[in-house]
Amino acid sequence: MLTHTYAICAYKDSPYLEACIRSLLRQTIPASVILCTSTPSPYLQRTAKKYGLPFFVRDGESDIQDDWNFAYEKAASRLVTIAHQDDIYHKDYGKYVQQCWEQYPDTLIFTTDCAVSKEGKVRKRGLVLQIKRILRTPLRFRSLAHLKAVKQAVFLWGNPVICPACTYDKKVLGSPLFVSSFKFALDWDTLYRLAARKGRFVCEEKPLLCYRVHDGAATKACIEDDRRPKEELAMYRKIWPKPIAGLLMYFYKRAYASYD
Repeated sequence: MLTHTYAICAYKDSPYLEACIRSLLRQTIPASVILCTSTPSPYLQRTAKKYGLPFFVRDGESDIQDDWNFAYEKAASRLVTIAHQDDIYHKDYGKYVQQCWEQYPDTLIFTTDCAVSKEGKVRKRGLVLQIKRILRTPLRFRSLAHLKAVKQAVFLWGNPVICPACTYDKKVLGSPLFVSSFKFALDWDTLYRLAARKGRFVCEEKPLLCYRVHDGAATKACIEDDRRPKEELAMYRKIWPKPIAGLLMYFYKRAYASYD
């Protein structure tokens, strides 16, 4: 069994943090859990102590790329999941991680489907999640999921991979993991780049993560201050000619309503 760490990126005093921690400590296959932040507070210190978690503080201003890389670096294991403080993991998430690497030792990244929670209730599976599932179709052909063309095909039309549902092979991928000029599209840019690396992407199409949508979420904030469409248009232009990029962006923006 490979060593595995859940590195939680915590910001300020989130009311959802403890639910995330409990979901990770209740995994059917135990793994390390650490708490990382660039916004230290007495609450975070107390929470880390309460659950017996190693607590790491990054100096400097909060920056999503630096914060994720910091959490990734602090994980002293081969496999690393960068957990978001808002989300809840199914108790068998870690079991599927281990099964993946046992069956496909060349896996670079493991990911899963997700459910969406809003206002304390799991929402019905909407159009956006259905489209994301369709876009991930190439990864369901696991015998081909080591091919660059198959992996990159997943990201041609957008980013259907849920970032906190990802586990990375740190031994193979090295560090820093996230290298991008983007903030919101950081994960899309990184995953598209990593798809060119030798190795396999594996997706378990089970909702092993519950992704929480709320007013304080970074995704919603990026939509409201217009960062998301600008960065996503730039990503499309990295992949497609400008006219096609503009057309794709028109349809992609319609998904933003799901965060209202």
